[in-house]
Amino acid sequence: MRPSGRTFNEMRAVSLEPGAAKHAEGSCLVKFGDTHVLCTASWDETTPPWLRGQGRGWVTAEYGMLPRSTHERMKREAKGGQSGRTQEIQRLIGRALRAVVNLKALGER
Repeated sequence: MRPSGRTFNEMRAVSLEPGAAKHAEGSCLVKFGDTHVLCTASWDETTPPWLRGQGRGWVTAEYGMLPRSTHERMKREAKGGQSGRTQEIQRLIGRALRAVVNLKALGER
């Protein structure tokens, strides 16, 4: 039996709530039992300088955990002061997004 009361072969309840962030161009609150993940998407018309002239767009990701998102309060990570774990998760999310998005269709802005 797990601490949540679920058996080892019992799935967590999963729900998706689109439009969770009022001001984001796109957003969804994803819930896996007591784990809640807020995903937001925003649009930037600029192309990174190193990508200019190649005729394709770019997708990147930011990842962060809130201070009380774990059993023990974790310190808030500031931009530039991120842990190696946070940086790697952020890179992984960015790579996964770029693998499934047609960057040529996005086009250069």
